[in-house]
Amino acid sequence: MSARYEFAATAAFGLEGVVARELRRLGYEDAKGFQGGATFSGTLLDAFRANLWLRSADRVLLYAARFRAETFEALFEGVRGARWEELLPAHAEVYVTATCARSRLMSVPDVQSVGKKAVVERLKAAYSLNWLPEDGARYHIDIHIHEDEAVVSLDTSGAGLARRGYRTLNAAAPLRETLAAAMLLVSPWRAFRPMYDPLCGSGTLPIEAAMIALDRAPGLLRPFDMEKWDCADKAGMESLRREARERFEAAKARRTVEVFGSDVDERVLRLAAAHRAQAGLNDFIRLEKRDVRTAELPAAGGDIVTNPPYGERLGSEEEARSVAGALRALWQKGGEDWTLTAISSRREFEKDFGCRCTRRRKVYNGRIECGIFSFDARSARKAPERRPLPPPRGPEAKKL
Repeated sequence: MSARYEFAATAAFGLEGVVARELRRLGYEDAKGFQGGATFSGTLLDAFRANLWLRSADRVLLYAARFRAETFEALFEGVRGARWEELLPAHAEVYVTATCARSRLMSVPDVQSVGKKAVVERLKAAYSLNWLPEDGARYHIDIHIHEDEAVVSLDTSGAGLARRGYRTLNAAAPLRETLAAAMLLVSPWRAFRPMYDPLCGSGTLPIEAAMIALDRAPGLLRPFDMEKWDCADKAGMESLRREARERFEAAKARRTVEVFGSDVDERVLRLAAAHRAQAGLNDFIRLEKRDVRTAELPAAGGDIVTNPPYGERLGSEEEARSVAGALRALWQKGGEDWTLTAISSRREFEKDFGCRCTRRRKVYNGRIECGIFSFDARSARKAPERRPLPPPRGPEAKKL
């Protein structure tokens, strides 16, 4: 019987619940959100499956140890106490990173050094060696210390899960793939409806939408660190990849997918077309050069999901207000048959848009606090109004 472990699927702040729901849909019923991600339990093959299919998570970490670390001696003993020989071979390349916050141990280089020494000592004793060659696969161990509580984990992913493998060309202020997928998952859009991004930039939102609609595993085109591990079930992993490819091919053969993107900038549209081709989705995403101010909706009913400029990463505040107004005008052309979801860091976005949203979720785009705003037919009946000031009380009231 395969050993079971506790894992954490890390995520940007605000997306913890989205990741927990994704895990439960994958069959991990014990998935539970926490600040910074969601936990679940399973085998190493389960961790690989999570890497392959999670759309909004950043990484999948295997919890190796948790303990209190007020001194370097306690840190050494805590790290050495983990059963590293169950996962790491004698020739493993041990790579340690660390973060420290509000703790007695705040020297990251020292924490890394002590942590690596503890792992090496454990492996030397387990394999009866005087030294480790470290000429095998890399095992990335992370030590996170917060308020003297240490969490030691093993990174199963390698490069962050946002790196799907299709976006190799850079545009200004691109939307991270994991955040784009999360926007789609929390929006009213569903795979059987048309999806349109009138400010598509380098194409991330349309590509993520097409992958969802076609049941395409987001990690299908990329490797993961755990695939190189000696303890990995390589046959089982290849079987899961093969199943994912078969599901994608079957969906391409039977599904009608309507995903549209447009942008006024011809240069970024060329990037979007290149990324669409690299993702193998040329037949499922239609790209056009259009100005959002004169654009038309591409279908009788559907959902707009977009990342407009909001005066912090791209463009001026005046442009942000103008684009918000243009988005509302475009959305209103569809009447009750269209919804709109947009991400913005502007607290005034609803005012700029001219409606109160029906749903809002706070997230972070990098270090920028943003909101994901969703509007549907109910929003049109709820124009934002300034709340009147409350009547004065006490002595001030007598002066009126």
